[in-house]
Amino acid sequence: MIGFNSDLEKYILGHTEDESEVLKDLNRQTHVHIYHPRMLSGHLQGRALKMLCGMIKPMNVLEIGTYTGYSAICLAEGLPKGGKIHTIEINDELEEFIRSFISRAGFEEKIKLHFGDALEIIPTIKQSFDLVFIDGNKKQYCEYYQLVFDKVNKGGYIIADNVLWDGKVIEEKEKQDEQTLGIIKFNDLIQQDSRVENVIFPIRDGMMIMKKK
Repeated sequence: MIGFNSDLEKYILGHTEDESEVLKDLNRQTHVHIYHPRMLSGHLQGRALKMLCGMIKPMNVLEIGTYTGYSAICLAEGLPKGGKIHTIEINDELEEFIRSFISRAGFEEKIKLHFGDALEIIPTIKQSFDLVFIDGNKKQYCEYYQLVFDKVNKGGYIIADNVLWDGKVIEEKEKQDEQTLGIIKFNDLIQQDSRVENVIFPIRDGMMIMKKK
């Protein structure tokens, strides 16, 4: 969590709505069985996503980067009746794991899974969206944004995860790898795009919230 020591982080989590038992187990099982468990959204960000989804009340949501399904379930918790999430994951080896937790959470009707390259799948989804959550390949954030922008309804929202990237976005340029450079390029693109209002929330690894004017 950016900028917080462990004691303050515990205090914040202790004064934030608790996770469901399904999400707690999903967190545990991801850390035990799946590579790169740090990619999971986690308690604070998950509750923020649920809250934001409940405030925006989107009928149609697109998520780029499902991983093990934690964030998709959190978004589904905040959906209004009849709302639907399309979520895209490139690693089809995670399918059984993801589906098992979506089923346990009771969101099989709310969450539609797609497996493959998001850049190829997004154009095939003939749907406009009220909310898009970007959490895929950091090098492709600009491409995701440009691909989904026209699919976002006027007044709709785009949320991008990891925009502070462990603070690497402010490191010396010679230390920045391709993923860091991808995030920096994306952040600069959004700041210069007059079609959106934008703010960075320093939650977990940084979330950029954009509203389409």
